[in-house]
Amino acid sequence: MIKVGIVGGTGYTGVELLRLLAQHPQVEIVSITSRGDAGTPVANMFPTLRGRVSLNFEDPATAQLDACQAVFFATPNGIAMHQAPALLDSGVRVIDLAADYRISDVHEWQQWYGMTHASPEWVAQAVYGLPEINRAAIREARLVANPGCYPTAVQLGFLPLVEAGLVELDHLIADVKSGVSGAGRKAEMATLFSEAADNFKAYAVPGHRHLPEIRQGLSRVAARPVGLTFVPHLTPMIRGIHATLYARIGPQRSFDVQALYERRFRDEAFVDVLPSGSHPDTRSVRAANLCRIAVHRPQGGDMLVILSVIDNLVKGAAGQAVQNMNIMFGLPESTGLTQLAVLP
Repeated sequence: MIKVGIVGGTGYTGVELLRLLAQHPQVEIVSITSRGDAGTPVANMFPTLRGRVSLNFEDPATAQLDACQAVFFATPNGIAMHQAPALLDSGVRVIDLAADYRISDVHEWQQWYGMTHASPEWVAQAVYGLPEINRAAIREARLVANPGCYPTAVQLGFLPLVEAGLVELDHLIADVKSGVSGAGRKAEMATLFSEAADNFKAYAVPGHRHLPEIRQGLSRVAARPVGLTFVPHLTPMIRGIHATLYARIGPQRSFDVQALYERRFRDEAFVDVLPSGSHPDTRSVRAANLCRIAVHRPQGGDMLVILSVIDNLVKGAAGQAVQNMNIMFGLPESTGLTQLAVLP
């Protein structure tokens, strides 16, 4: 059994981790921390976990996380960079679900996140945790930077085209919609029911924090800089991300885009390429660690449209973190992650 701890267990990502890890046959959850709720039984805050999680929240200052084999950080940005190094030095393997170690250029990270990085020496050692690209490196990693939700949907959607060099890479477009849970479990005006319900809007058009992460990932695949316009939107639903991606075909116009995607993801347990002409919806992946993709070439023209959907809390966060843990500890990748999507 893998002894695991969770730092920051009271947010939406934290409770999703608890839901998945409590059902994992090879995991023992030994510690869950929350500075503000230390001493509170976890099941009192999250009744869905009654009978499955009997722990109390612990103060992170006194929790014995160094006794764990793996620790997940389900904390706001800027926390793991202070606390993870001591755990790493003690031999604990760390999976950070925030953005502290995702961007390899520390100066660029500091510009986007507005703070000084506390452990830049670990940034170069962190492995970006998108298994469909970095599986071999994740297997040996001590520190995994779990991808963001938008970056997961966008990168998986573009991946086969960028790898094959079949599209123009200077003008990719990602038009992406997210449910309200992507903003986290905190009180904010924009996510109040009266503000978000029966409403739809774009935000952060001049630049979103996930933009450099997506560009970095796609540029690594392409082995050259990639140009990307990324526009996120807030939709009046709780879970889900729908990415509508646009790419113009390059000089090599005669190729079977459907076959390309089916070949690339044929052996991926958590990427489902739908039949030609499909339109995936977000509820088809709700609560499942799955990315569903459909590809279109409208009117047979030179513009491709890729549709990519995920649950932002699962494949976009907690589920992918568990997938990474499975790889790191030599378990079958789908262990504890075979839950079907919830409908309706």
